[in-house]
Amino acid sequence: REQRDPYMDELFHVSQAQKYCDGKFTEWDPMITTLPGMYLMSVGMLQPVVWLLKWKQSIVCSTGMLRFLNLLFSAGNLYLLYLLVCRIHHKDKSCSAFQRIVSALVLASFPLLYFFTFLYYTDPGSTFFTLFAYLMCLYGNHGTSAMLAFCAFMFRQTNIIWVVFCAGSLIAQKLAEEWKTELKKKDEKSSPAKGSLLEIKQALQFIAKYMLSLNNMKNLLWMTWPYVLLVIGFFVFIGVNKGIVVGDKSSHEACFNFPQLFYFLSFTLVFSFSHLISLQKVTHFLKAVQRSPLLYTFIFVLSSLLVWKFTYVHKYLLADNRHYTFYVWKNIFQRHDFVKYFLIPGYVFAGWSVADELKSKSVFWNLMFCTCLVAATVPQMLLEFRYFIIPYLIYRLNIAVPSAPKLLLELAFYVVVNCVTVYLFINKTFKWPDVDELQRFMW
Repeated sequence: REQRDPYMDELFHVSQAQKYCDGKFTEWDPMITTLPGMYLMSVGMLQPVVWLLKWKQSIVCSTGMLRFLNLLFSAGNLYLLYLLVCRIHHKDKSCSAFQRIVSALVLASFPLLYFFTFLYYTDPGSTFFTLFAYLMCLYGNHGTSAMLAFCAFMFRQTNIIWVVFCAGSLIAQKLAEEWKTELKKKDEKSSPAKGSLLEIKQALQFIAKYMLSLNNMKNLLWMTWPYVLLVIGFFVFIGVNKGIVVGDKSSHEACFNFPQLFYFLSFTLVFSFSHLISLQKVTHFLKAVQRSPLLYTFIFVLSSLLVWKFTYVHKYLLADNRHYTFYVWKNIFQRHDFVKYFLIPGYVFAGWSVADELKSKSVFWNLMFCTCLVAATVPQMLLEFRYFIIPYLIYRLNIAVPSAPKLLLELAFYVVVNCVTVYLFINKTFKWPDVDELQRFMW
């Protein structure tokens, strides 16, 4: 009710959806950078209402009705998250039904996802189809998974990374089984410690050896062919479109913005603090540093080099004071040139803590997730928290199901953040000197 008219990117999305509702499928707003999946889905969901209830097109495709579709996607996300928690942790007998339900509720309340439920943005639908594709992959329905992944790609092109992740998780499972068999054949009494450099080294050597066999490659291609077809189609699209972005390419140029990975880890540390930050965690981290000082010195030096040489600042980040990222950058990173270096120990701890939480997964799964995480974050010049939604959810789904007190603390934190952000959006409006419309704070 407070913001009836389209706001921010809704100006482009709502207008384009209404053109599609009117059957004007050849008209396209060049400012839109994503494929038309959201608009086609909106027409497919709303057009039957016109036919059955005889409602006017202007009402059915109004801003309010288009936003309502994201409420439906959000309800679907809640159910999908519950199914994913059950599927991923089905072998965990210590996980109660209460923990599974609250875990799904917590993730559905994740502030970034929750906020954009009420606006006509691509995030709820993009997340819905990505999670659905992941769920079908876990159940072994790979043809269905690929079709759903195509829908996710049509909402946002970068979702192709999570198509690769689906295929990669399948390959990781196969590699883990083969590696276990090989270790048994060698009669090795002890395997390297979970997450150790030795384990990673041995895993990479095994992958290289495994991939040298044409028979093995043929088997992997046969397992993942629906996803391979999608990836081939993606590269054809890149060639025809001359890039991944449709529309305005000038403001969305790819680069090697390695600190984006550090921003994601920091973001994860904040929103998953009840799992990642504790006195025990800090103690174990400091002991790990003491055990391997050369390794952590190397990580610190490498991180410093990446921050020094590969920090990019997008013009939108500096110019748009409606986004929280503007204030994060202004009040933290712009305080002094050395601030970005002072944060590096925090980045290292965040990375260690995230890796520690994912130790229950195989080394092959972790390698695949890290690869996809780098691909999803590093090429982005713009610091935009919305881009972290899917990798965060995949990380959070795959850690061990937390205890009930930790889940309730996490839920309480999310509820407070959601209340504050919605309150700021509705009540703390401001105006720009040269614009009549009210401006609002948002993610």
